[in-house]
Amino acid sequence: MASRTQSTATQARSLYRSLLRESNQFAAYNFREYAKRRTKDAFREHHGESDEGKAKGLLQKGLRELQVMKRQTVISQFFQLDRLVVEGGKTGKQKGDRNDIMRVKDQG
Repeated sequence: MASRTQSTATQARSLYRSLLRESNQFAAYNFREYAKRRTKDAFREHHGESDEGKAKGLLQKGLRELQVMKRQTVISQFFQLDRLVVEGGKTGKQKGDRNDIMRVKDQG
């Protein structure tokens, strides 16, 4: 019985790490942060689950969510938008007069 509980706990930790790793693959900052927050909240909510059957059901649900997330991260790579200021990544100097500022990349 204890080995089953340890096995379930090991599987849950592995699933948790996989979900967080996969959530970092989203191209859009908002989706990426939402997926990480949702994963952490769901695991925190069910942390003390002692019923073996319910724990296995939650693991199965998590695995289905992981498959959906993998599909969505691939799709999100096709539709990348400009990054937010929070994300950084843009380099160069801003040039322009008054209201017409244009970003120019450094060539060199």
